[in-house]
Amino acid sequence: MRRTRIAGAVLLAGTVTGLAAGPAQAQEYRYWSFWDGKGGSWAYATEGPATQRPADGAVEGFRFTVGADSAGAGKPRPAADFDAICRDTPAKDGRKRIGIVLDFGTAADAPGGERPPKARTECAQVPEDASAGEALAAVARPLRYDANALLCAIAGYPKAGCAEAVNGSKDGAKGSASSAAPSAGAAEDRADGDDGGGGSGDGGPSAGLVGGAAAVVALGAAAVWQARRRRG
Repeated sequence: MRRTRIAGAVLLAGTVTGLAAGPAQAQEYRYWSFWDGKGGSWAYATEGPATQRPADGAVEGFRFTVGADSAGAGKPRPAADFDAICRDTPAKDGRKRIGIVLDFGTAADAPGGERPPKARTECAQVPEDASAGEALAAVARPLRYDANALLCAIAGYPKAGCAEAVNGSKDGAKGSASSAAPSAGAAEDRADGDDGGGGSGDGGPSAGLVGGAAAVVALGAAAVWQARRRRG
């Protein structure tokens, strides 16, 4: 099936509205989720890295996760601590410092045959008008995108695949997350206990499958950036 064109506002950018199906119908996907660090805790981003332009001192997090929507997305486990991340990077005129947290997820979330690297933090020093995506590119190459500009890999992980459906999801469905479009939904802490991010009730996009008459919860952050990049 052709990849559907994303309509709306992952990685991936903008606040999007739509409906979220109930958990019984949710198909889970393996993808990079995007988070804002606020007050030391994490909130699921409502705008993607391509258009979000964080101020000096901000912290942005990326977590490789398996989930059907923002409620099921694992938060970055390292703390959103700008002072700790950027303490060795002195300020410069005309540039800003953005703390970047990279959490490659758990072995359980890794694609077959791959092993997630250890989580790490980086301090990106970029021009004052740089986006979160540009800050990511400054410290976490190589990045890999698919033909529709969907972010598939950070720092070379994973080696293959892109926002793939995970077999054994609640509805047993198979498919490709590339045919999913995001919608807005309320996020909750992940119940499996491996978040380590703190906080609860963070707002963020979930996703509905677009095409024909169907609308089924699918992916979160990863398709939003793509939409805004096209519109912009």
